[in-house]
This record gives sequence, C-alpha cells and structure tokens, in this order.
Amino acid sequence: MNINLKIKNCFKLRVVCLFSLLVFNSYIINVNAQQGKKISPYLFGLFFEDINYAADGGLYAEMVQNRSFEYAPADTPQWHSLTSWEYVKQVFSYGSLNIETNNPIHLNNPHYVVLDIQHVGKHATGEYSDIPENKGTPGVGIKNLGYDAMIVKAGEHYDFSMFARQISGKPMSFVVSLQGTDGKILVEDKIIIDSKDWKKYTTTLTASENSDSASLLVLGTSKGKLAIDVVSLFPQNTFKNRKNGLRADLAQLLADMKPAFVRFPGGCLVHGDGTNNMYRWKHTVGPIEQRVEQKNLWGYHQTMGLGYFEYFQFCEDIGAKPVPVLPAAVSCQNSGGTWRIGGTGQQALPMEDMEAYIQEVLDLVEWANGSATSKWGSIRAATGHPEAFNLEFIGIGNEDKITPEFQERFNMITQAVKAKYPEIQLIGTSGPFSDGEDFEKGWAIANKNNLPLVDEHYYKQPEWFLSNLNRYDSYDRKKPGVYLGEYASWGNKLKNAIAEAAYMTTLERNADIVKMASYAPLFAKKNHTQWTTDMIFFDNKEYSLTPNYHVQKMFSTNYGDTYYKNIISTEKDTTLSASCLKDNKTGDIILKMVNTGVESKNMKVNLSKFKNFIPDAEQITLTGDAEAENTLENPTHIVPKNSNTKVSKSFDYIAPPMSLTVIRIKTKTKY
Repeated sequence: MNINLKIKNCFKLRVVCLFSLLVFNSYIINVNAQQGKKISPYLFGLFFEDINYAADGGLYAEMVQNRSFEYAPADTPQWHSLTSWEYVKQVFSYGSLNIETNNPIHLNNPHYVVLDIQHVGKHATGEYSDIPENKGTPGVGIKNLGYDAMIVKAGEHYDFSMFARQISGKPMSFVVSLQGTDGKILVEDKIIIDSKDWKKYTTTLTASENSDSASLLVLGTSKGKLAIDVVSLFPQNTFKNRKNGLRADLAQLLADMKPAFVRFPGGCLVHGDGTNNMYRWKHTVGPIEQRVEQKNLWGYHQTMGLGYFEYFQFCEDIGAKPVPVLPAAVSCQNSGGTWRIGGTGQQALPMEDMEAYIQEVLDLVEWANGSATSKWGSIRAATGHPEAFNLEFIGIGNEDKITPEFQERFNMITQAVKAKYPEIQLIGTSGPFSDGEDFEKGWAIANKNNLPLVDEHYYKQPEWFLSNLNRYDSYDRKKPGVYLGEYASWGNKLKNAIAEAAYMTTLERNADIVKMASYAPLFAKKNHTQWTTDMIFFDNKEYSLTPNYHVQKMFSTNYGDTYYKNIISTEKDTTLSASCLKDNKTGDIILKMVNTGVESKNMKVNLSKFKNFIPDAEQITLTGDAEAENTLENPTHIVPKNSNTKVSKSFDYIAPPMSLTVIRIKTKTKY
C-alpha cells in the first residue's frame, strides 16, 4: 500500500491509514524509513515480431513448410504454390498433380493440390530390380522438405494431419512416412481417404531413429483422384504440450526470462505493406484451415498458425501480460519500398471503412475479456478457453509517420476504445527514432488524448546509450508514461550488452515514468535474417543466447517493486552504473552494478537503510572481452557465472571490466 497516495476525502484517508497501521504497520514504517520509490510492476518484458523467420519455421512448431499451398510470388518472386514440395512417383507409378481453387476447404484458404494417380506400379525383378525407380513403396504423392529440412528424434511422437476429399468414386489408400535423406523409412503409417467432402485425417508417427534432414512423404498407393490441403506435422512435445503449439526449447527460453509482458505481433509487421497487408487479428483466430494467410512485410510468408489465440495463450502460460498492437488504420510509411527514396508510401483506410475497423478493435476486447456467452467471447470459448484472458493493454499504431491521415484515424480509434472500455490502457506511438518530428508529434497526440503510455523506439550505437543515461530523469511525471517498446545497441558483442545493462539501471531508476521496456528483435533464424542485431539466434536444432539475452534475463528475473537511491556509490565515474531494488513480496534486496570500462573499478555499497538482511548472498556476474560474442558454433563463450558472496552493512565491490553483476540479498522478514 502506498501511503503517499493523496486522498482528498478526509474520512477515506483516516480509514486507509487506520487499516494500514493495523495490518501493514511494520511494512509502512520500513518504507518510510528507507525512502524507497514505488516503481512499475511490469518494467521488463518481451517484444515478439515475425521477422527473421521467428514464427513460421521458428517459434511456431509446425514442421511442414507451405502446408496449405498458399505461397505466392507476392511473398517472394521465386515462390509458388508448390514451394518446398516435390512431386513423387515411385516404382514405375505415374499420374498428375495440379493446383486448383474451385472447391476449397474455406474461401480464406483457396489453393489445394489435386492428385490424379493413374497407375500404381510393381517392383521389377531380374535385370531391372536395382534401378532407382524400383525403390520404395509403389505410388504417387507429394514430399515436403520442411523449413531447411526436418529434425526428428528417435522415440519422439509426431502428429500428422491433412484434409482431403475424394474426387473419383472409390476410397483411396495412402502411406504417410518420415524419410531420411537417403530415402530410408524412419516411420510410416497407412490412412484411407473415404469421403467426398473435405475431411481431416490424422495419425501419429514415432521416429525409429534420429535424423537432422528428414522429410515428410504423403504417397497414394491406389488409383484414383483426390484433393489435398493443410498437410501438417507437429511434434507432440510442444511447449506445455499445446496443440498447434510452440517449439518447446525456444518457448522455454522466453519463459525462463519471467517477462512481465509480451508485445506482439510487431513491429512493422502490424501496419503492413499497404492497407491490404495490415495485420488483422480476426484473420488469425479460429481453425487454422480458415485463417487468412498473407505476405510477410519482411519478405516471406505468414501462415497465421501462430495467431492471436496462440499469443494470448502463451502469455497466460508464462504469466505475462498480453500487449497486442493494432494498426492505426494506416499502413507502413515505407509501403511499396518507398524507404529507398525516403517515403512516404503510407496508405490510409478510407473513411467509409473506419466504422467497421473501429468495431474490429472493440471486438478484440470482447474476444479477450468478454464472457463465454458474448458474441466474440463465445468464439474464444469455442477454441477451448472459456475464461477471459484479462487484457489490460492495447497498442495503437507502430512507428507511424504522423500525418494528418494518421492523426484523424488514431483519434477516432482511441476515443472509441476509451468510451466503451475505459479500463483498457492504450499505448500511443512516437515514430521509429528517439527524437525528431514524428517523435514530437506522437507525444503531442498522446498528451492531448491523455493516454497512459507512449511507445518509444530507437536502435543506437553503444556510445549513445552510455551518453544518454539521464534521458528519463527529466521526463514530466504528470504526462503519459513511457513504454520503450523497441531498443537495442547495434550489435551482439559483450560491449553492446553491457552498454544496454548500464542503460537498464537508469530505466529502473526511472521506472515511475518508464513503465515498460522490451529489447528487439527477439529471434533470428540462421540463413534467414533481415535484421542482424537480435537476442536469440537459432536453427532447426540448436540456439545461441547472445550476451544481450543474458543481460535482459538478469534484469527481468531480478526485479523488485521499490527503487532506492544512494545505496551504491560510483563516485561519479562515468564508466559505472548501478541500481538497488527491493522485492517486497520476497523481502529480497537486489543490487545491480555495471562497469563499462576496460579496468576493474570499485563501488561502495551501504546497506544501512535495510534491516535484518542475511550476509550470505547470491551473485551472478557476466563479464569477458568486450568484442566477444556467442554463436551457434560456440554458444557458451559468454555466459553468466553464479556464485555465493558475503555482504555486510557497508562493503566494497570490485566490478570486473566490461561486466554486469547482480547480488541478491535475502532478509529474515519480507517487510
């Protein structure tokens, strides 16, 4: 309870004070004595954007690439409906394959394969028995190569499914198998296609051995004609064993950070490349065969398998607040590649479409928070989640050019949400830079609309962060709070991470006005990166945690609710930064000390404000060569080291060069 809260009503003040004295007396006295400052409970979180193949082929555990045959040249010029697929004819079998659209599963998913198996061969004998065409099971079908091949593990279970319908008269038999690069069968099973209507067929495949380069073969073994769509293969071992779930190891890395929130799905992905490419949340919920796939702004494709339901469910699974970001009814100012000529290619939804779009924004709140009997709440419940997701935050816009068209539509959206759902905290946008015209205009709009938060973004050299450690000290506490939604030092070397650590101590110092912060981008897949400074690098098998990740985790897992000044003395050394927090839920005192210099430096710690602390403390230190970095080939070059240390009422700490140290001190009582 904050006793500094000013309550005009005298009677209420007396009641609150009396209650406080009776119930929280020791806690209040302690806070007063220490002069701590209450800070944001959700400062450090995550920002996820489908860039660098972060979703499809990454965090989203689907193993089949282009499962619905919706790839197109609009995604990437050389792509088409059969990208990542091979047409297979085995053992003298033959037929034909076509892509059709005249009778799809759903209008949102128009393309599908028509397979016409005209002849199923037989194994030859004698002089023809050893030719390649005589190998394997006789039949005609399709093979998927996955996202840079598929990783399968011996004994692991994989859920296969596909939609199919008969076109010819008789049921058709199929063999579904996982194969190694040499064609070796790792596992196979049989299914019968027996319906002239679209029907989902499933089986579970258990691999007999490990393979780093597997593929999925769907092979028709009887004559006939049929349609196939949405061919899917998922490991059963997803994060929390969720169906249509997330890659377990990558998701666990995020859960281990204990983020207070997750912002999604972008990023520039949100407002898209033109208004027809804006990210529309309604296109991403419901059965996957009914979701609207589309071009990814970053030059590939979005299946929307990782959609709003999956984002919200993941947030719930890891105890993080969901922070969806919606387009402000305008596209990216760099639409059509206009960034090459300085923009602006911003497009705006026509005003006659704004009523429907505003309703779409309002419907999101009902979908997330409405009862299971409400219109959109019932759609959430039908997906298997009758309970509300308890949405509290919505971002409107992302790094937008603050044009008159943007301002008009932004105001319309925010006013409508505030009128119907005043409890929702809206987050404005201030452009992609730390200052400048869009930054000033974005803040002016936020001030005029009295928004709770403004989203600031900036990517800078490490020297910028070190020369701007006082940036938020002078921000007006009576104006909207800051959400630092995207920031990073250009690079993944230790020196970049330590510069960010120094800056993060100042975010803690100013966490009464800086309410939220998230590093960006989050993921980058090997050989598929559009943005080279990222937190986690990965391929289909492994991952590498950057020094930046370790810094972020050390801060987010060692956070508190109260900031204390003048606990750690840096003697005005500009290479040193420090922060002291207390977590009143546990009673722990948390010290963070950063040395950005090339020599060891002394810091003086005075804990006399705190009572009943235990001298035996936990210490985590990240240090090393400034130019060092982690790679997929050497992922543990720079890692934090855990140790035990002794603390006292007053002690010196020698901070290693280029280091972040966290010391966590237990107390005998929480208060």
